[in-house]
Amino acid sequence: MNQATGKLYLVPTPIGNLEDMTFRAIRILKEADLILAEDTRTSAPMLKHFDIQNKVFAHHQHNEHQSSNEIIKFLLMGQNIALISDAGTPAISDPGFYLVREALKFNIAVECLPGATAFVPALVNSGFPTDKFCFEGFLPLKKGRQTRYKQLATEERTMILYESPHRLLKTLEEMATYWGADRQISVSRELTKMFEETVRGTVTEVKAYFETHPMKGEFVMCVAGATPAEGDKKKKKYGNDEEDDE
Repeated sequence: MNQATGKLYLVPTPIGNLEDMTFRAIRILKEADLILAEDTRTSAPMLKHFDIQNKVFAHHQHNEHQSSNEIIKFLLMGQNIALISDAGTPAISDPGFYLVREALKFNIAVECLPGATAFVPALVNSGFPTDKFCFEGFLPLKKGRQTRYKQLATEERTMILYESPHRLLKTLEEMATYWGADRQISVSRELTKMFEETVRGTVTEVKAYFETHPMKGEFVMCVAGATPAEGDKKKKKYGNDEEDDE
């Protein structure tokens, strides 16, 4: 390892409640030569709250390839750089993977701090098995979406997905179609915030609830895995289906 190079830090930030920020995360952000933020406007209040005054530049999905080239140059010059996302851990359904991969190509040290991420509390309080689980993040928006539903129909582990408010009802409807209306699900929103809420029940029951209640905030959906019997039925139904999405 070239000791003259800097280090890339991936720093988790609170998903809502600022009290979840760690002492170490604050120290690293204050010591970094540069902070990369997914959206500088979103991160500004959090950085101000902890009196972090370092330079902040935008690093998001629309510029991460071009931005990463410049960041690598700074790291090779010996600067320490910290990457944060809008909330939670960078690279988990957020930018970060590409930059980490590029840094490792140049033998640049990469360190990820432990900290907040939305799917862990949602999984733990879902009541579903936590010894084995499948993290899917966001499903494809268009092409490949139906195919992914069919592939996951036989998944026996607890499944975790992210969803936005304006697509929640559609996604629940699709889950009922491909996985069954009686499949058990736990949907959490506004985790760690004042209006934190978790709704549990069948897909049909949870959909009916959100049809008459607020759908604000980001959603984490934990879905019970298929039983072996359910999995066998889905294999027979979807086993030979070809890609049919557009």
